[in-house]
Amino acid sequence: MFGTVVTLMRGRAFEAEERLADRHALAILDQQIRDASQAVAWAKKALALALAQYQTEGRKSDAARAGIAELEVRAVEALRAGRADLAEQAAGAIAAREADAQAAESARALFAAEIGRLESDVRDRSARLAELDRGRRLARAAEAVRVARRGRIEEPPCLRATLSDAEATLSRLRERQAEACAAENFLDAIDLPPAAKSLNETLAEAGFGPPLKPRAADVLARLKQKAAACDAARD
Repeated sequence: MFGTVVTLMRGRAFEAEERLADRHALAILDQQIRDASQAVAWAKKALALALAQYQTEGRKSDAARAGIAELEVRAVEALRAGRADLAEQAAGAIAAREADAQAAESARALFAAEIGRLESDVRDRSARLAELDRGRRLARAAEAVRVARRGRIEEPPCLRATLSDAEATLSRLRERQAEACAAENFLDAIDLPPAAKSLNETLAEAGFGPPLKPRAADVLARLKQKAAACDAARD
C-alpha cells in the first residue's frame, strides 16, 4: 500500500512538472539556449587556448632545433681544433636540447589532436545553436499567433455562456420591456381626463341628422316593421 502511494505521488509530481514545463516552455527554452551559448563560448576559449599552446610548443621546438644546429657546427669546429673537452660539453648541451625539442614536438602533437577535436566540437555546437535560435524565433512567432487567435480556439472563461442561455436572457429582457411598456400605456390612460363629446354626437343625440350610433329604439322599430310585413304576407 505504501509503495502504491509513493508511486502515485511520484506520478502526480511528474505530471505537475510536465504541466509547468509546457506552460513556461518558451522561458525554459530561452534559458537553455543561453546556457548552450555559454557552453559554446567556453569551447571556443578552450580552442583558442589550445591553438596558443600549440604555437608556443612550435616556437620551443624551432628554438631547440636552431640551437642544436648551431652547437653542432661549433662542436665540429672544436673537434677539428683538438678541443675535445669543448666538443664534449657541446654534445651534452645538444642532447639536452634534443630532449627539449622532442618534448615540445610531443606536446605539439597532443595539442594538434586536441585542436582537431575542439574545432569539430565548436563547429557542431555552433551549428546546433544556430538551428536552436532559428527554432526559438519560429516558436516565439507561432506562440504570438496562437495567443492572438486564442479566442477562436480556446474559449475564454468569460464566454462560457451557451446560445440557449443567451436566448433565454433575451426572452426575459423582451418580456420585461413589454410589461413595462404596457404598464406605461395604462398609466397614461388613467391619467387622461374623460374625453369630451364631439359636436356631431351632441346634435345626433338631439335628433338632428342621422344617428352616429345604433339606438335600441331604432332597432325595435325595425323589428316591428319586419313583423308587420310577415303578417301582411301571411294574409
